[in-house]
Amino acid sequence: MTGDDPKMLADLGVDVQTDQPPRSPSRPGELMIDLQAMNEHVIAEFRANGRHGDGLPTLLLTTAGARTGRRHVTPMLFLADDDRYVVFAANGGAPAHPDWYRNLIAEPSVDVEADGESFTAHAIEVTGAARDRLFAKQAKAFPRLAEHQAKTSRPFPVIALSRV
Repeated sequence: MTGDDPKMLADLGVDVQTDQPPRSPSRPGELMIDLQAMNEHVIAEFRANGRHGDGLPTLLLTTAGARTGRRHVTPMLFLADDDRYVVFAANGGAPAHPDWYRNLIAEPSVDVEADGESFTAHAIEVTGAARDRLFAKQAKAFPRLAEHQAKTSRPFPVIALSRV
């Protein structure tokens, strides 16, 4: 990551699962960010205050590890869409999908903490024109999402989380 505000990484859905080591800079001028420590801070702040301190629409997504079944909590931005929460598998523009995305594809039953509530949700990937509409709406509100998309040829999956 280059000079991005570390809070924004989690806000944009960068994979920050607790079993991942901090990434080393791969290009001159990049920062080494301890994603685990950053996310632990965001998660603690969210749970203490019911929101992330920057006021952005943030939720905590808990998935079961695809291989281990171990539970992972990932803070990320969301887009409210009627009665659904929509999240974006940006992974900071990395070429690979984030682990949380692979986890929820393997097990679409997830737990969500948002807007002062905790609930179980079912995750469904949004495709086609609906995906494009939601992505455009989020990118307009949060231009860094489009900046991250420009870094990779991988289209970011758009996931709708619906209460069970």
